[in-house]
Amino acid sequence: MSDITSLPVEFLCHIHATLNPPIVVPGGPQGTRVIVRVTGGTVTGPRINGTVEDLGADWLTMRADGTAQLDVRIVINTDDGEAIHVAYKGIMSPDANGNRRIITAPLFETGAENYTWLNGIQAIAVGAPGAGTVDYDLYRLV
Repeated sequence: MSDITSLPVEFLCHIHATLNPPIVVPGGPQGTRVIVRVTGGTVTGPRINGTVEDLGADWLTMRADGTAQLDVRIVINTDDGEAIHVAYKGIMSPDANGNRRIITAPLFETGAENYTWLNGIQAIAVGAPGAGTVDYDLYRLV
């Protein structure tokens, strides 16, 4: 068993996504479902730059303990015209100051030659929701 106290990472990009108002399906057997459509956004970073397509969504499950389980799919259109599918699950919970914090594990899919390196990595993202937006910093585990 390893004795890891920190993980080496490489910064990939910042995602700023815009969101529609949520659709709430309350009181289901798994919890309250909250569906939030992603309507666009920007991606900026040293290795990935582009826009977030207007076709993704976040399918949250609000849990009894006050946390939310995320299930998100988006498409990034890079500045050089390539498409990258991004899917991630994660948890939104309060941080030590009571602010909502999101931690996810994005996976990428693309056939674009300049970005196939994304297919073989595991990323982590740390983010926070805003008013009609969400922001993430994405990192590659190295």
